[in-house]
Amino acid sequence: MTGFGRASQSIDEKSISVEVRSLNSKFTDLRFKIPTNFKEREQELRRIVSDHAERGKVDVSVEVKSLLGEDGFTINEALFRKYFQEIQSLAVDLDIDKGDVVQTILRIPNVVASEEREIGDEEWNAIMAVVRAALDQFDQFRFAEGSAMENDLRERIRIIVDLLKKVPPFEIERMDRLRQRLRQNLDEFLGKENVDENRFEQEVLFYLEKMDITEEKVRLEQHCLFFLEQLDVETKVKGRKLSFISQEMGREINTLGAKAYSADIQRLVVAMKDELEKIKEQVANIL
Repeated sequence: MTGFGRASQSIDEKSISVEVRSLNSKFTDLRFKIPTNFKEREQELRRIVSDHAERGKVDVSVEVKSLLGEDGFTINEALFRKYFQEIQSLAVDLDIDKGDVVQTILRIPNVVASEEREIGDEEWNAIMAVVRAALDQFDQFRFAEGSAMENDLRERIRIIVDLLKKVPPFEIERMDRLRQRLRQNLDEFLGKENVDENRFEQEVLFYLEKMDITEEKVRLEQHCLFFLEQLDVETKVKGRKLSFISQEMGREINTLGAKAYSADIQRLVVAMKDELEKIKEQVANIL
């Protein structure tokens, strides 16, 4: 499920900003953009974010800046000298303009680096407070999105149930058409006087039994009710169960289509499948 949360706070002339973003994924994939000197605390940060995120591709950015513009940095002198000597040597060998060598070298990665220092407990506690505030906003974003998604799912289930209720009137018509078609075919190929009425009725009953969709209708309706019940359950994770129920709904709808022998019922089945595909798309984004 997608989510976004952002929080910031100032402490001891420093600005702390935390941003949390997520995209849907079947697994938990946490990626952090944090200062180098936070690495020793990353496991604690990873555990807290993982507990909130449950699953998904989650990007976490933590930024700490000095409000006085005194962010420490160092120049890797040995690396700078090496680059300088190499560039100077190449410039002489190739007889090319040296240009602004200093500015060029300073742009090379790792030549200029932020000054690493240990983080005190007080500063870390302040950072974690901002992280939790960002995660709270992250949860609120997800809750709002989830509420809208729930309303959409309920509406699509209602449409499927309404379509299912339109099936029975067409069942009687298809049975009458089947009887007439069989009678017409037998009369044409065997002659009306050569048709065994008892055998004819047995064949009609055989085909009607194969075409019976009562069980499929009952099961589909029960799956729809079960789906709605699961939406009402107060639990944080229900995506897998809803996905399983939607798959069962798909099986019943497909069987309805296979047994339909009716253009009118087929049209209803196609409409059900359309709604079910939209349901599956939404369920894929649910935790």
